[in-house]
Amino acid sequence: MKTVSRRVTSTILSMSLLTVMAGAAIAPALGIIREHFASSPHLLVQLIVSIPALFIILTNIFFLQISRRLRTRSIAIVGLLLYVVSGAGCFFASNIYAILALRALLGISVGLVMPLSTGLLAYYFPPEEQARLMGLSAAMNQMGGVIATLLAGLLATIEWRYAFLVYLSGLIALLMVVAWLPDEQLGSENKRGKAFEPRQLLKFHPSVLGMFLLMMIFFIFPTNFAIVAEQQAGLGTTAITLVMVGLDAVAFFVGLVFGNMMHPFRVQMKYFAPLFFLAGYLCYTFASGAVLIVSGSAFIGIANGVGVPYFNTIASIKGGRNSATTVMPLLSAALYLGQFLSPLVVMPASRLLFGETDIVGPYKVGIVICIVFFFQVWSTRHFQSLPPEKQ
Repeated sequence: MKTVSRRVTSTILSMSLLTVMAGAAIAPALGIIREHFASSPHLLVQLIVSIPALFIILTNIFFLQISRRLRTRSIAIVGLLLYVVSGAGCFFASNIYAILALRALLGISVGLVMPLSTGLLAYYFPPEEQARLMGLSAAMNQMGGVIATLLAGLLATIEWRYAFLVYLSGLIALLMVVAWLPDEQLGSENKRGKAFEPRQLLKFHPSVLGMFLLMMIFFIFPTNFAIVAEQQAGLGTTAITLVMVGLDAVAFFVGLVFGNMMHPFRVQMKYFAPLFFLAGYLCYTFASGAVLIVSGSAFIGIANGVGVPYFNTIASIKGGRNSATTVMPLLSAALYLGQFLSPLVVMPASRLLFGETDIVGPYKVGIVICIVFFFQVWSTRHFQSLPPEKQ
């Protein structure tokens, strides 16, 4: 392993701050954007949030080929430049189709950056350090979500266009990459692979499927929380916003201590995410006041704060130094596929099983998926192991 400076580590982690912002950052302004484009189909407005996920997945599929032609610094610079231009460029767009085109380019940019934000940690650091660093990466991701959500909401009070200026934050990471990121040729270490190989999916399927289920479950929360919190607990808009930000804060702090948790609970850790998700959605299902709503949100924050770095850690250890071009693009694709499909699967299932009027129906569906998730991590236990902790 190469000796890595704190500047390089900080640069890699800075990219983690940005990846969650692809869709989530603009969510607080979506209501205002919907009013502005009232004459456009409602689906097009919804695509403003969801379309980046599709292009992240497509870019991840071809990431190995891209990494053979471009070095890491070039990939990061192209990705971050595209991130800033396409993200903030929506400020100047007046046509919804132009905005959607820019949001698709934003997805491509995140598809370039995200595998590097986790894969380079596996490239530069030995397995015994990766749990701590994957936890930090997840914590930075959560911090980015908190900062972006608050800033976008504040900027949207000026006018809806201003919310897109939050993507100018990518300039900070861009400057760090130009100054400090080493220029590696990752694809050359995996010469035989194609853009997508089924054998890679078979090799890493426990982590890939786990990440997909985790995101399917997690995204039931933001798409349904406001109505449940208002009707079940009588919370207002400000209180709902604070609870949602508080969830991200919980996930952030869990990410910070994840490395310290991983080895003492090396056997039990894989069950934490499904069990805490289950506890959270049970709280929502039976909530009649703010206590269960807040408790459920804390449980979901813990589940998300543990689950993402856990699967990244297991996958990076199994993938080794080639992780950035093999398993990390697959995990990124699984994460965003789960995010994209969650409302498309959960809402119809809720209506079918529990009727149109059951506002906690989606969380009941979430409970069922939590049980599936639990058995998925249990059944793949022989894949999910850590190297012995160094004394």
